[in-house]
Amino acid sequence: MSSGAPTAWLDLLDWRREVSALYARVRAELPRDPQAAHQLWQTGRNALFKAHPQSPLDAAARAAFASLPCWPYDPALAFSARVDTSGPQERLTVPSSTGQDMPLVRFGQVTLPIGTLDVYWIDVYGGGVFLPFRDATSGQESYGGGRYLLDTAKSADLGSLSLNGTASGELRLDFNFAYHPSCFYDPRWSCPLAPPQNVLGGPVRAGERAP
Repeated sequence: MSSGAPTAWLDLLDWRREVSALYARVRAELPRDPQAAHQLWQTGRNALFKAHPQSPLDAAARAAFASLPCWPYDPALAFSARVDTSGPQERLTVPSSTGQDMPLVRFGQVTLPIGTLDVYWIDVYGGGVFLPFRDATSGQESYGGGRYLLDTAKSADLGSLSLNGTASGELRLDFNFAYHPSCFYDPRWSCPLAPPQNVLGGPVRAGERAP
């Protein structure tokens, strides 16, 4: 997050509305055509990064911007999983990219074919469910601090699997929609880094990647 003048805060409000609307369109398209939903997501993020005043890119970078690099859509890296909340909760802090501590509550886990990840609640005003991760591409082909798979505080949410029109309780966890936090693009932004518990052993070549 970046601070600034009141006009910047209104711009941030508009950014969050645009992101929320984008993910709503993506959630509507996903059951019909996941690859089309992924293209919609890429197109929307590219437009926001290029033109919105709250773009993570500074003015010079926006002028030169073409698109966010992504790996091709891989259906083998699209999952759904129920959050296992049977274990004890754990309060912890993780560092942000600017050195500030971010309070989290680990409240569950998801077990996926590629590994197990902890699921967190961001324990500040407003809160939100948060699922960051690192993998074998981190620090080389993607940001070393990790990428985000789910961050409901910022409306980055693919929803839950629907069976016969009823939510099954299983989260859609599609790594093709994994994205870099804003601090990857400019150090003025402060973003929580993926905890060491959330490191996948293999490479996840899906979602946004480094240039």
